[in-house]
Amino acid sequence: MSETPIIKILSEDYAGKRLDVVLAALFPDYSRSRLKLWIEQGQVLVNGSTAKPKTRMAGDEELQLVVQDIESEESCKAEAIPLDIVYQDEAIIVINKPADFVVHPAAGHYSGTLQNALLHFDESLAAIPRAGIVHRLDKDTTGLMVVARNLSAHKYLVEQIQQHEVLREYQAVVYGVMTGGGMVDQPIGRHPRDRIKMAVRENGREAVTHYRLLQRFREHSHIKVQLETGRTHQIRVHMSYLRHPIVGDPVYAGRHRFPAGARPELVEYLQQFRRQALHAWRLSFVHPESGEDVSYEAPLPDDMQQLITLLQADLQAHENDQ
Repeated sequence: MSETPIIKILSEDYAGKRLDVVLAALFPDYSRSRLKLWIEQGQVLVNGSTAKPKTRMAGDEELQLVVQDIESEESCKAEAIPLDIVYQDEAIIVINKPADFVVHPAAGHYSGTLQNALLHFDESLAAIPRAGIVHRLDKDTTGLMVVARNLSAHKYLVEQIQQHEVLREYQAVVYGVMTGGGMVDQPIGRHPRDRIKMAVRENGREAVTHYRLLQRFREHSHIKVQLETGRTHQIRVHMSYLRHPIVGDPVYAGRHRFPAGARPELVEYLQQFRRQALHAWRLSFVHPESGEDVSYEAPLPDDMQQLITLLQADLQAHENDQ
């Protein structure tokens, strides 16, 4: 999708400044990364010719910008997939994502994603990068996500996330009996041998996770987790690093573990729990238009509620055990 070029005549105020800096000032609704991409794709012309992001301006040039979707976004088609919308207004949509729902198209998942669903829900989102998606959850992690409905909201939310100003709180059920809370400050990078996994690595990117115990069971713990950074699989990797992997995690947890003498219904339920027991239950940020602090919550999904109920019953049944 291309549009009529937007033409700007520079003044001497821009003399000596780089092209990418000038574009960021002239088009504040677009992120710097998107403007840089458009420069590199030849969608920005300086006096009718392409230029590089670092090109210095003289202050009398004619700039032309053609706003155009990235190719991968153009190929993403609207699909009638129901959405659980917690809140919406003209600037944002807050969604409660179910399990088994991929956020945006990638290798092996070119349809049936949240991005496809959003384009059907609101066709104007086609003009927003990734249909307004500004952060992601893993396929089988449930819970809250915020989506931007216009370019200024998108830019604002992306900047809040980059500056660690969006509060993302999760609940999880993990293996092992935790004694309290704490923090994991360990860098995360791609696993050296397994490409689908991430791992704690010295040369990885900074990753900080805070956790707090909510309830102890005989061989499991129900915890609350808060992200300070947002690396791929961060909570799953950090909990595994602590030797408290998330129940049901098919990548990082290994085999299911059962309390000694556990009731058959608990054993059966754990055996068939085939996704990580992780839920994004609270999302707090500054609203991009009102400037007010807003917070949204989504209750634990039924499968996690049932798991906790069975663990509580197991604990009560063995409360006199020494």
